[in-house]
Amino acid sequence: MHIKKVESFILHIPVTGSQISDSTHTISHWGVVGAMITAEDGTCGYGFTGTHAHLPSDQLITRCIDTCLAPLLLGDDSDDIERLWQKIARQPALQWVGRAGITTIAHAAVDIALWDLKAKLQHIALWKLLGGQVRDRVRAYNTDIGWLSIPDDQLIRGAQQAVADGFTGIKIKVGSTVERDLKRLRSVRQAIGDDITLAIDGNGKWDLADCLRFCHAAEDSHVFWFEEPLWYDAVQSHAQLARSTSIPVALGEQLYSVDAFAEFIGQQAIHWLQPDVTRMAGVTEVLRVIELASAHRLPVAPHAGDMSQIHQHLNFSRSTCTVLEYIPWIKDSFEEPALVVDGYYQAPQQPGASSTPTQQAWGKFRKPLS
Repeated sequence: MHIKKVESFILHIPVTGSQISDSTHTISHWGVVGAMITAEDGTCGYGFTGTHAHLPSDQLITRCIDTCLAPLLLGDDSDDIERLWQKIARQPALQWVGRAGITTIAHAAVDIALWDLKAKLQHIALWKLLGGQVRDRVRAYNTDIGWLSIPDDQLIRGAQQAVADGFTGIKIKVGSTVERDLKRLRSVRQAIGDDITLAIDGNGKWDLADCLRFCHAAEDSHVFWFEEPLWYDAVQSHAQLARSTSIPVALGEQLYSVDAFAEFIGQQAIHWLQPDVTRMAGVTEVLRVIELASAHRLPVAPHAGDMSQIHQHLNFSRSTCTVLEYIPWIKDSFEEPALVVDGYYQAPQQPGASSTPTQQAWGKFRKPLS
């Protein structure tokens, strides 16, 4: 099926409450910035990246889609996704100005749209197209109760409510001060008991000294993983931390290529891989990271820049993907919202990648392209 049209779009969807904060960001909306790819029969595939809903930055992404990527796709065969991925990723002019950042996340939106289109044309859910169902349900862990902006007493109540709702894993943010975050970690562990997995996420804020001090004091809290403990590209520091603590190191949301993951693996600096289809060049490259993880017997927990609308299909089709993040900000803006029941994702049933916005979301949250 030939590609007839490529169009970009921007949606800004509110987060839970008025705003949330982690160690490095405060936001009130999540950006769903993407591409619509229409085949010659009128079928439309949707793909998107996730942003902090900053309109000037989002417009840079859509401009890249419309002016740099769309001309490479128009008239080509939508079914040949691997060749189209190479056509974009190895385009000399784009390599010169990119290989990460805007060009890659614009590519992510296009690649996801192509996978959504391919699954729709075959009238099956993406996880079936990717190889079928390896499990009946996927364990979710709740991140939305754990933001640094949440007061301590509310954090504890939220964690307890998540457990009551069936979640067997939660994640809380760290990266304020070592002392405050240790207190919050211990309070949550005491409130939820030892049977619930409890992960932490630093969003790259601390230096190695603070991470070592925190981990030494936190090991008796049975931390499931420490996500983004250090600056995202500091491979040697992550390797030193991994050697110095029993707390597993997780990262990946700020890595843009399979080569970056390979470097962390080669330096023994990572225990959990967290690729994100909205940060890397879409489903096509994340599948390569999953295979890399499988070859090294390392587990994958995709980072939910897509709020798990798309990643759930990867988790259902790949045994290496063992758990999946739950943040419900944007799910109700899609025709088939990601569905969690008693702490577990349920397999999507509609054709495609669960990436088609509703008409209501289209009318309510759409922003101008220029």
